[in-house]
Amino acid sequence: MNIFDRNVNRRRLLQGGVAVTAGLAAPNFFVKGAWAEEFRNNPGSAKSVKFGFNVPQTGAYADEGADELRAYKLAVKHLNGEGDGGMLNTMNPKSLKGNGVLGKKVEYVTGDTQTKSDAARASAKRMIEKDGVIMFSGGSSSGVAVAVQSLAQEMGVVFMAGLTHSNDTTGKDKKRYGFRHFFNAYMSGAALGPVLKEEMGTDRRAYHLTADYTSGWTHEESIKNTTEALGWQTVNAVRTPLGAGDFSQYITPVLNSGADVLILNHYGKDMVNSLTQAVQFGLRDKMVNGKKFEVIVPLYSRLMAQGAGENVKGILGTTNWHWSLKDEGSQAFVKSFGQEYGFPPSQAAHTCYVQALLYANACEQAGTFYPPEVIKTLEGFEFDGMGNGPTLYRAEDHQCFKKVLVVRGNQNPTNQFDLLEVVKEVPREQVTYDPKIFGGELGPYKV
Repeated sequence: MNIFDRNVNRRRLLQGGVAVTAGLAAPNFFVKGAWAEEFRNNPGSAKSVKFGFNVPQTGAYADEGADELRAYKLAVKHLNGEGDGGMLNTMNPKSLKGNGVLGKKVEYVTGDTQTKSDAARASAKRMIEKDGVIMFSGGSSSGVAVAVQSLAQEMGVVFMAGLTHSNDTTGKDKKRYGFRHFFNAYMSGAALGPVLKEEMGTDRRAYHLTADYTSGWTHEESIKNTTEALGWQTVNAVRTPLGAGDFSQYITPVLNSGADVLILNHYGKDMVNSLTQAVQFGLRDKMVNGKKFEVIVPLYSRLMAQGAGENVKGILGTTNWHWSLKDEGSQAFVKSFGQEYGFPPSQAAHTCYVQALLYANACEQAGTFYPPEVIKTLEGFEFDGMGNGPTLYRAEDHQCFKKVLVVRGNQNPTNQFDLLEVVKEVPREQVTYDPKIFGGELGPYKV
């Protein structure tokens, strides 16, 4: 019996003594009927089921949102048996059959989060109340993820988070109805630490510029914890507004601070702008404290690297996934996405595609759309073949644990997409932590 069979059997046996006893005594059709409780947006006898894709189509993270939406549309095609199947051919274990979900065709609606929590929550609420979605996914901001995850818990509709990197999403703000495949700031720090020590040493003075919201705050905290444990000194940490555009007023003080490392806790267009302006100010050409000045971007993406162009060369960071990976699942996804859109997918596209498939597979495996059963099926789910090696959806906090990539801006790209080189594939054991350190409560299964 392989690990995946054991996982499925363990989860089924642990779903409750009374339920197991009743299940052993009752025919299958009675057991399935026990899940037929009324719940929000139950598709019942309808021939289709509707997903909601709530992404930033405007705002600082719009580039990421566009790629997320491309991935969701591709996932729907594959779920409905169209196209080449992508990761449905590599996912293990798998209950999906390529005929929709539980025999129902998958349809979808979209919304614009605007990279704003209030707008995202309003859009998600409309999807649930007016469009009748059974699940919604998306977002490229942790502030958005935390806001709509809370709504998901209130309304009893599962939220499969898109791109969210704050520790809080599966930490103090975790919810039973929210799940995250993407890695977090703690994992970035744990993965980066040994590489920073090897390449930059233990005697450094760091200056942080930090996006002033939950993702930036936990980036700063996690990277400071990592670097200070190496022996680095934190000279200053300055908060910057999301979508600032012009970062010159924040970069100028770095020049006279005595810092020899600038850490940009930014993402999307904010990172593109802050990094570009830091290079324009000559920071990368400076020698400070007898050392070459360095810039670090804790959370990288290929889309950001494209936006920053030459400025990313040689700069270290982390990423959740990269299209150059050679495993079977990654290559299947890259092939499908490339055939559909003409270019390779980003990490945002990858995590959103995987989330859509994981939710659909959980419904198929549970034999129902009833949220508590779908949630229990995802909790503790072990899977492989989806691009990051063996992966666990941890039951205690709904955080995925898998390999994390340390990457560097490619000094000699061979094409317009070859912008990041993978320095190290960090095993999941190195980035795993005790779920108790970030607090929070998941809440009830039934709401």
